[in-house]
Amino acid sequence: MQQFDYLVIGSGSAGLSFALRVCESGSVALITKKERTDSNTNWAQGGIAGVMGPDDDMELHVQDTLIAGAGLCNEEAVRVLVNEGPDSIRELISFGADFNRTPEGDLSLGREGGHSRRRIIHTADLTGKEVEHTLVEAVRRHSNITVLEHHYAVDLVVQDGRCCGAYVLDEATGEVSPYVARATLLATGGAGQVYRFTTNPPIATGDGVAVAWRAGAEIANMEFIQFHPTSLFHPDAKSFLISEAVRGEGGILRRKDGTAFMVEYDPERKDLAPRDIVARAIDSEIKKTGDECVYLDVTHLSPEAIKDHFPTIYARCLSFGIDITTDWIPVVPAAHYSCGGVTTDLVGRTSIARLYACGEVASTGVHGANRLASNSLLEALVFAKRAAADAMERTPAWDDCAPVPSFDSGRKRTEPVDPHQLRSLRHRVQTVMQKYVGIVRTDARLQKASDAIAVLRAEADPLFSRLILTDELLELRNMLTVAGLIIYCAQQRHESRGLNFNTDYPETLESERHDTKVRKDASVSRL
Repeated sequence: MQQFDYLVIGSGSAGLSFALRVCESGSVALITKKERTDSNTNWAQGGIAGVMGPDDDMELHVQDTLIAGAGLCNEEAVRVLVNEGPDSIRELISFGADFNRTPEGDLSLGREGGHSRRRIIHTADLTGKEVEHTLVEAVRRHSNITVLEHHYAVDLVVQDGRCCGAYVLDEATGEVSPYVARATLLATGGAGQVYRFTTNPPIATGDGVAVAWRAGAEIANMEFIQFHPTSLFHPDAKSFLISEAVRGEGGILRRKDGTAFMVEYDPERKDLAPRDIVARAIDSEIKKTGDECVYLDVTHLSPEAIKDHFPTIYARCLSFGIDITTDWIPVVPAAHYSCGGVTTDLVGRTSIARLYACGEVASTGVHGANRLASNSLLEALVFAKRAAADAMERTPAWDDCAPVPSFDSGRKRTEPVDPHQLRSLRHRVQTVMQKYVGIVRTDARLQKASDAIAVLRAEADPLFSRLILTDELLELRNMLTVAGLIIYCAQQRHESRGLNFNTDYPETLESERHDTKVRKDASVSRL
């Protein structure tokens, strides 16, 4: 058994930020299933939204967030995010984060869909990588933080309704050991890999939501999966998104014949409409025309501005033979962000005592039914800071956990599962979700998805009980759980709101203006 004051599961911006704060008051184990820089943070291109410009104010940012959230945001949480956000950005800068600046030395502020002002702080088109690098370097300087790469949280340790840590798989040895802590943070990121087409890295398999669900935590709003409107459409371009900031700088969505179509879907905001509207518009265009994609046009911008603002996008597209200074960019929507997750309060506490959640794995109430662009990195930083303060304040008063038994999997220590079988099952989960639980849904398609996932779960169950644990096996287990939760929550919402568009219920109804909350019980125990 390993014992620490704080256990952090996940190494994105939320986990790293939390660890940097609590390490001043105790020992920290930071569990990451791959490398410490493998996270959704590292893949974030757009930026961090914050009220930093002279023509902006807090209320405008609040209202933009509430409007995008389609009536389901927790306004108190939104105000916490917006009001405390600028200080979190300034702290990042004090850690060494290098954001783009004007010739006068001020922060260079971009604009993205749904924002009424230029308020996106960015590092070219690699903001997430800059944030991750800054926090990783700060973590490396602290001897009180132990980073355990290639370690995988199998399940949480819960005693008498409180979390005492987690059972952790060491991939190198294949052994599972209890890691006991006075406070545990879930910061595992999102679940985009549940879908066949996603902008998320391969590690985004919904692990935090799944382990929290199995432990009995409340989960909310899993039906609200945000599809990024503009993922690069190319057979060799895996999970590469074209940042929303491209449209913010004047990019225009066009049909194959060159017609700009967003004016037909949102006449006022056009290409700067929120992501759910743009994603549905592109989905509609593809279905109507039979074309495989639509196109994003920035050729009317100067080549110098394109290369300066979007060097990574320019270089990556050029590697596929697309010169975005002269060629339109072929794009399709792809699963991008989970607005739901493990329910938390304003300091990151979940429904299980001593268990916190921050970042994309959490449902703080900030995003409601649709996340406003570039609020995600800000949310991770702001609520990690709050969670850390609460954990440090409460830690001295907590009793130690009772002795934790060794992990008993009930599995025969036989040969590992055939990886080809696991990958086949994983692909089938992704195909079901992409086909039936995408941007536009129906009750019949949701039921087909539910039935198909049940069949896959029945096929996979013997693997979980019979064979030695591996990371791929555990990821499949979690993907099946999260897929079931997304489908179940979508079936409970009898309206179209934000990211959940169901043609059987095309209206947005006041009677349905509530969170979809679910806990593990007899009726949903098989998820």
